[in-house]
Formats: sequence, C-alpha cells, structure tokens
Amino acid sequence: MNAVEIEEAVSALAEQPFDAEEFPYLFLLAFGNKDTTIKRLRAAKGSTNASDIPGAVLQRNNIHIATCQPGEVTRTLTALRDSPATSKAKAKFILATDGETFEAEELDTGETVACAYTDFPNHFGAFLPLAGITTVKQIRESSFDIRATSKLNRLYVELLKDNLDWGTADRRHDMNHFMARLIFCFFAEDTDIFQDGHSFTNTVDTMTERDSSNTHEVIGELFRAMNTPTAERKKAGIARYADRFPYVNGGLFSGSPEVPRFSKIARSYLIHIGTLDWTKINPDIFGSMIQAVADDEERGALGMHYTSVPNILKVLNPLFLDDLRARLDEAGDNARMLLNLRKRMARIRVFDPACGSGNFLVIAYKEMRAIEAEINRLRGETDRPSEIPLTNFRGIELRDFPAEIARLALIIAEFQCDVLYRGQKLALAEFLPLNAENWITCGNALRLDWLSICPPTGTGVKYSADDLFHSPLDQPHIDFENEGGETYICGNPPYLGSTWQDEAQKGELESIFGHRTKSWKSLDYVAGWFMKAADYGTKTNAGAAFVSTNSICQGQQVPILWPLIFRTGHEISFAHTSFKWANLASNKAGVTVAIIGLSNHASKARRLYRPSDDGTSIVKEVENINAYLVPGSDIIISPLSKPQDGRGLMEWGNKPTDGGNFFFTSDERRELLNKYPSAEKYIKRFLGAQEFIRGESRYCLWINDKDRISAEEIPEIGKRIEAVSKMRAESKALETRPAANFPHRFRQIQSVAQKSSLVVARVSSENRYYLPIGLEGHDTIIGDRNFALYDAQLWNMALIASRLHIVWIGTVCVRMRTDYSYSNTLGWNTFPVPKLTDKMKADLTRCAEDILLAREAHFPATIAELYDPEEMPADLREAHDRNDEVLERIYIGRRFRNDTERLEKLFDLYTKMTARPGSKNKKKAGAA
Repeated sequence: MNAVEIEEAVSALAEQPFDAEEFPYLFLLAFGNKDTTIKRLRAAKGSTNASDIPGAVLQRNNIHIATCQPGEVTRTLTALRDSPATSKAKAKFILATDGETFEAEELDTGETVACAYTDFPNHFGAFLPLAGITTVKQIRESSFDIRATSKLNRLYVELLKDNLDWGTADRRHDMNHFMARLIFCFFAEDTDIFQDGHSFTNTVDTMTERDSSNTHEVIGELFRAMNTPTAERKKAGIARYADRFPYVNGGLFSGSPEVPRFSKIARSYLIHIGTLDWTKINPDIFGSMIQAVADDEERGALGMHYTSVPNILKVLNPLFLDDLRARLDEAGDNARMLLNLRKRMARIRVFDPACGSGNFLVIAYKEMRAIEAEINRLRGETDRPSEIPLTNFRGIELRDFPAEIARLALIIAEFQCDVLYRGQKLALAEFLPLNAENWITCGNALRLDWLSICPPTGTGVKYSADDLFHSPLDQPHIDFENEGGETYICGNPPYLGSTWQDEAQKGELESIFGHRTKSWKSLDYVAGWFMKAADYGTKTNAGAAFVSTNSICQGQQVPILWPLIFRTGHEISFAHTSFKWANLASNKAGVTVAIIGLSNHASKARRLYRPSDDGTSIVKEVENINAYLVPGSDIIISPLSKPQDGRGLMEWGNKPTDGGNFFFTSDERRELLNKYPSAEKYIKRFLGAQEFIRGESRYCLWINDKDRISAEEIPEIGKRIEAVSKMRAESKALETRPAANFPHRFRQIQSVAQKSSLVVARVSSENRYYLPIGLEGHDTIIGDRNFALYDAQLWNMALIASRLHIVWIGTVCVRMRTDYSYSNTLGWNTFPVPKLTDKMKADLTRCAEDILLAREAHFPATIAELYDPEEMPADLREAHDRNDEVLERIYIGRRFRNDTERLEKLFDLYTKMTARPGSKNKKKAGAA
C-alpha cells in the first residue's frame, strides 16, 4: 500500500462506529497488514500476540494497541509504555483509545499524538513506518497534503464517471483547470482570502440541492463572479450569493465557467474536502502529489512521487543559496551591504526546465524570502513589501496540469510568506487580484529555446500569453525581462535510459546531440538537459545543477557527453556523489542519483559531497571535479582492448544461444547417464551467474566437432541438437541463423581453460564490499554471464578481489540500476596497477590463497552467503583485509584512508599510464 491508500483506509475506519474489540485489528489492516497476519493475532496463541495487558494487541517489532473504558486513555497509554511486553517485543509504537480520545507515542523519538478519535486520520503520517514506509520526516508530517490528495483523487474519479467527455484528450485541460480552481477556493476560504467569513464550501452546501442536480450551476456562478470585476457585476447579472466573493483575476477563473455535473457522491466528496484545514497546505509537497490525480498512468502510484526538501536543498544550497547566506553573514548590520544584497536577490532568476508541479521553484522562493526577511529585519523594514517577484521563478513543464499546479503552488507560497513575514493583514490587502503575468511555460523543454524563457539582457527575445493559466503548448510566452540578473537553472529532469526512450524522445536527443557526436543514441534522456544548460550558459550569466541518474558519470556515457559539455567552457562546480533517496512508496523504494553543478565561471574551490553513514553529507573542497565525480583532472577513461602490464587477459564467457536445449539439471544429468553412460564425455559443469553467485548446479552439452556424429547417436542428445538447429534457423536475429550449421556447439566459444579459470560475474550487487571472483577447474564451462581469465596466474585474483578494484569498477563502469556491471575493456584493462616485482606477485598470490582457504572453511556456503555484508565470516573478512593492506602498500606504502583517496590515486596513475610512451590511449583530457 502507498501513503494515499493508507489514508483512505484510515479515514474509512474513523468514520465507522467505534468497536473496541475490533479496532486494533482494523487499525493494523488499514496499514497494510495481511488477513493471515490478523488471523494469527486474533488467535493470540504462543508468541504471536504476547501482550500482557488484557484485551490489548501486540505486534512484534511494530505496535502495542489497547482500547479502554471512557476516560482511561492516558492511564492505559502509561501502562502500555511501562509494559515489559512492549519492551521485549521491541514495539515501535504504543496506542490507546476509548473511541472518544486517541493517544499514541513513537517510543524511539518520544513524539506523541493526542486528539479526538475522529481526528486521528489527520495524524496517520506518524504511523507510516507500520507499513514499511520509512522516509524523511517532512513527508511523515505532511498528513494534510496526503489526505487532501487522496480526497481530491476520489472526487476526480467520481466526476469522470458522470462526465465521460471531460476525461477525453479534448477536454482534459478543462477538467484539470477546474481542479486547480477548486484547490484555490479551498485554500482561500480557510486563509481569509475570501474575507468576511464567506465560505466557498458552505455556499455550495447551502445553495445546492441535496440531489446534486444544480451543484454544477452554483459552482459555475461562483467561478463567474471571481472572474468579474466588482464594478461590472450588476451588468453581468451575478447572483446575490456569488456577489459576496472577490474578484480573483490572473486567468484562474477566466475562460469558460462550465463545471462538470455532480452526482450525490461527488457533491458529498467536495463538501468533505472543504472541511479539511487548508491552512496546513504545504505547496512544495502538495503539488508533487496532486499532479498524479490528473494523470491516468501516475494515479496507480498516487502519493508516491515526492522530492524531499532536504534533497532539493542539496541542489539549491551549493548552486546559489549558500552564497546568498554567506553574503548576508558578511554584511552583518551594514545597511549599504544589506541593501545591495537585497537588490541583487530581486534580479536573480531561478529556472527549472522540467519543473513538474514546481517543487524546486517553490523551495527556492521560500528560501530567498527568508533571506530577504532577515535583511529587512536588520534594516528595520519588516513591513516592506517583497522585492522578489514570482515572475523570476520560471519553469517549463510538458503537461498542462502540473504547469497549472506549479503556478498555483507559487501563488500560495507567496501568500504564506507574506503572512509569515509581514502579517495576515498586509498579506490579505495585497493578495488579490492575482497578477496575470505568466512565468511557467507548458511545452517540451528539449524542443524549446531556453533563451526565450529567460532571455539574456538586451536580446529583445520576448513572447506574450493571454493570461496566467492559459498558455498554448510549445509556445514561449515570457513578456518581461529582468535586467542584469543572474540565472540559476535547476531541477530533476526525467531519467529514461537509452533502451526505454520512445521515438519522439530519441528525436529530441538527436536534435541536441546529432550534429555533435555519432554516439548520442547511448545517452540517457537526462543528458539533454545538461547539454542545453551548458549551451544556455554560453550566452548568459548562469549556473546550473540537476539531479540525475549516476549513469551519466559512469561507463560509456562519460566519453560521449562530458567532452561536449567541457568544450562549452563549463566545469563541474560542485557535486553530490551517488546516494539514494526514498519516496512515499513502502519498503524504502527509491532511486540512486547524483547531483551535478555546472558553471563557466566556477570558483577555484570546488565542493564535492559524499553521503555519510548517518545520512548526512560530508563535503570536501577540491581543485577540480572530473566527469566521474572524482577529484582530479578532466580525464576520460576509454576502453582498452587488453591490459598493458602483463596481467591476465579477461574474456567473455561462452554464449550458448540454444533455446535451453544444451542444459541439464542435476536430476536430468543423472537420468541421462543412467540410461546412456557414454554420454558423460559430452556433459560438463556449466557456470553462469546464478551458478557462480548462488551455488546452483547446472550442466551443459559440450561437444567437439570431431565427436558430433558419435554424440548424435545418443537419442536424447541427438534430439536436443536437432532442436537447437531448428531454433537457430528460425531466429529473428540475423546473426543467430548461420549458427544453425553447427547446432552441436555453443554459438560463441571464447576459450576453454587448460588448467583453471578465474571467474568474475558481469553483474554484482552493490551491497558487497568486495567484487566476487572465483577459481574454477578446467572441466567447467564458463557462461557468458561471467568474464573469465583463462589459465591466469593467481595474483590476478588478488587485484580483482581488492577494495581498490571494486571502487574503480563502481566509478568507471556502467551500472545496472545500482548494481555493478563489470566490463573487461573498461574496468579490468584500464585498472591502474604499479609495476609489480616477483616478490609483490608472490605476496599477492599468498593473499589470494588465503581468501580461497577462508572460503573453503565455510563450505558449502555460497558466494552470496559469504559476501553478505551482514554475515561475512570473520576469517574471510580478515583475509580480504590482509589482501587490501598488501596491495595498498604497493600503491602508496600504507593503507588508504577512504575510497575518495583510493580514487584520487587511481586516476593519477591512470593519467600517467595512458601518457607513457607506447600507450594506445593518449587522448587529450576532454577529447571525445
């Protein structure tokens, strides 16, 4: 269950008559517990429900719940807190209720909830960990935003049932615009924007029939009034009940006042939504969730898409906010310096070319308003109107509903800031009518000219639009400039990898990269935003920073993308190395990202952030950050066909392309050999990725050309060979069909060991501290899901099994999601190794032997089990640690302090390795 589904279940529970006996079980069901779990708790047998309080329900590692007699809630909660069973079961929460009062506590933090029973759904976010949703505090505390999203979604779906045409492409904009109007009305009535106590919700409730027959007419009349200036209302014939509402303007209520028809259920939903406390709306959270209401594809994941404020600030702070705060500190109480800073801020533009519902813009606006408010306080001008215009917070968004929500979110943020810093009276006096200027463009960011959205000073590139909430698709429409200001580009563009891009998206990337490089098809979609930001920066005083998949700083994408960016004169001004962020989905769902800042006037000190164990960031000032987000020169790692220093040659494993016909389970092999003992010479042990990592057993046919005829005389083998021939001949893959001429053997045979093979999996979990490498005998056939060094000396294993090597692989090779995707040409052949003496090789050989012996001591434990970071045996860990110490002393005479230092040394060695005479890889840094 996601957060919105949980909110719906919790709200439904609160609306039911209170049943003291059933409440604990219904509460747990609302947070996603399965029926089978509830049945076990009901049975109250053994340790399943080990509560020591009569009638209470205790779920281990989760919650201890008790219902009680009226007036006994606080005493009962104390009993739950003091209960030995609560401690023994490691309960995270305690909860007590009598159906009138509700009290709960999170035991680790001491945070409490105390409210009327009917209000407990307002606090459901505090209990999200019960559903496995462990996410940032800001989301857990945004219960209102999730509740509002949930209820608006129900209203949206209900309206579409009776207004099918409003769900079509032709009318989707009308439906979305209607929802934006409703959100504004709910907010306005609770914040006194609709003054004199005029309530939109109460008016609808009072003036509409209970059968909902005229609900659409009443709402339409209210909207018409909000679009009609007061002086024109008599002539327009505005109804008396609507005439009390203010003129809003700004395009929000312009255009058709038509409203979809309401069923009785839809009317009930609308009135219930209006009873929520909309003063609690958080525009930087709410917008992200509400945009999914209007998107059929996203609605299934409603409430799961959210970029947390701390993560947004990881972009905005080093991009420009830290500098503003530093200038504020530097100014102290110097009135002139404070004034200059305020004037500078009034000209700063923040531009998000993938703005969605405006998260980054809203946070940037609120943070700048906070700095401005402090300036005004220090200057004794607390009542002064803000000089930071909303029109300086510009965005591009492909879909029209998120674009409308972005504008609305910024309007709400402006009002909230005015209330906070200037007071309710001044905020209300200046809020209406809304300004009709439009600063969010609805269009395709990769097709639009960004200079038309944020034109540089003096260009005269200007466009116009009708009003704030009506803009044609793909039409730039900024009709105002900001002379002499800085522009900061930021955001979280879409990530689509090259495999997942549709034809239109490929075309967009081609338009940006096609004239620059032939390899553009391998780029992630997000690369388009980086390139356009760099191009924009060549014409303006701008800096940029985006959240991105870390893949654009790894593997094959680096030599394609980054030389092009560096040629524009841009450098990486700051970066956050790979980290995960969670969203509102359960089970810590999230994505691994990096944050990369670009500038063509970067300071000498570049800031490199890396995540720490406690979830914060560690920052280091460095002279330069290269495309791999490593301190060092702007060198590009290019594949090498073979290692240059006498190391073993790493080759792909053997590729069968057989439709499964070559392979046998242990039972199938045994059955075949019992029937045909002579078949044993044609069957060998096969090692694919699962067999190597998880210890699974599988066998394959391995037949030499000279043995084909005799092998085919065994009926079972002959039948399998015939099946391979048919499969290959009928394959849609052109390169597979010729292999039908030799159906008795693998389609691609790389090599077979004479003595032994060192095996490396092509894909390995990022959770392992070391890269798995194995030693196999000559009778094992290595599959193409692995790489192999055939008959290589054992000291090669010590290199691959080191911390140094996995750090290198994780940086220069491509990743599959977050796992390591090994490459022989890019990872092994380029791995910098100092010249090794015979003594060094002998020492490394002993280290490799010790690792193998430590593994053998735990037979039959698999690689997956042995290298589980939580379960790794102490002797194996010690063997690897000795290996690291021996190898790292070869590199620098001591152990490295951390992975950052490891990478700095490796890149330095790589630079020297590729520059020495005879190197085939002496490309200039930054070359394509």
